[in-house]
Amino acid sequence: MHLMRNCMRYVPWKDRKAVIADLKPIYQAATLTESEAALDDFAAKWDDTYPAISQIWIRHWENVIPIFDYPMEIRRVIYTINAIESLNRSLRKVVKTKSVFPDEASVFKLMYLAMNNISKKWKRPIKDCGATPRRFAALGNAHQDGGQHCHILLSCFQNAFSSKQ
Repeated sequence: MHLMRNCMRYVPWKDRKAVIADLKPIYQAATLTESEAALDDFAAKWDDTYPAISQIWIRHWENVIPIFDYPMEIRRVIYTINAIESLNRSLRKVVKTKSVFPDEASVFKLMYLAMNNISKKWKRPIKDCGATPRRFAALGNAHQDGGQHCHILLSCFQNAFSSKQ
């Protein structure tokens, strides 16, 4: 989303809808290969008019690639920038009060408790969020470290969405 906002600085109002429509296939592609093809298509169509846009995506491509490690349900959660920024702000506020942690487990415990408290404030469910906890659980089981971070997120999702579904 930040890339989209950054790109729109170079586009006048009259072309914004068309440019956005052509950028969507890049980040909504099912695979990395499809996304790269969509970026090539975008560059072929718009580079004569707005060459900076495809260059921004190419320059930041290493930051875009990790999104394709996640299934579409989790990507939708990641795309919701306002929710993530709010969560990050709340977590930073909690961590700022503690300057030293005895070990990594204490950080995970603090994050877990903080996320449980933060999730109580969530009012609107994410569209089609029913599969998201299952996807987090699957990621957690497949992760090398036992997926501790995925299990924390899963627990928070279950708490946040259990009363909303």
